[in-house]
Formats: sequence, C-alpha cells, structure tokens
Amino acid sequence: MNGTPRAASHEFLRFVIVGAAGFIVDAGTLMLATSVLGLGLYSGRVFSYLCAATFTWICNRRFTFAQTGQAAIVQWLRFLGANAVGGAVNYGVYAVIVTVSARAAVYPVIGVAAGSVAGLIFNFAVSKYWVFRR
Repeated sequence: MNGTPRAASHEFLRFVIVGAAGFIVDAGTLMLATSVLGLGLYSGRVFSYLCAATFTWICNRRFTFAQTGQAAIVQWLRFLGANAVGGAVNYGVYAVIVTVSARAAVYPVIGVAAGSVAGLIFNFAVSKYWVFRR
C-alpha cells in the first residue's frame, strides 16, 4: 500500500480484523488447552497466546502489510516483542485510569476499553513502522 491516509486506514481496519480473529484463536486455544490438553490456566494461556500471536503475525504479514522480504523468524520475534510491549501499554493505561478515576474504579470496563485502544494503536504503529517496515 502507498503512504496515503486512505491506505493507512485500510491497513488499520485489516489490523483490527486480524486482531479480532486472533482473539477468537486465543480464546478457543485456551479452552482447548485447559479442557483437552490438560494444561493449567497459566501454562494454557502462554500456549494460547503464542498460537494467537503466531496466527496474527501470519495474517498481518500476508493480509495487512506487504511482505517486506525480512527473514520470517526475525519478523516473528519482533512481532512477539512488540505485542508484549503493547500489552504493557494496555495494562499501564488501564491501571492509571482505574487509579485516577473514581468512576472507572467502579466500572473498570472503562479502563479496559481505554487500555485496549491504547494497546491497539501502539501495536499497529510498531507493527507498521518496525515489524513490517518496508
């Protein structure tokens, strides 16, 4: 895609769609890991996260961003690291919101929403300009 705002908005929409599909993979894999594979809640979650992150990396590599010619393993490791930082951004924004807002402390979904948006924007930017850079 070229560098126009419209192209970036299409990439962002694809990134969101891939992320939603990744959520389904993550949740489904966690249920499978705990009920069929006998993994615990924590080890099952590590397994489901790695499956979902790999799924979203593949989809973003093929569907959202143009192939960059980078070595796949390097790109995958960058993607995992970037999303781990994005998860920290998500949690940090959530923690700040529920700490400073009495309303969000009563309705923590406000913090979850704010953290999710912050994490999404961070993950998109770092994916576009670092993981899948041209």
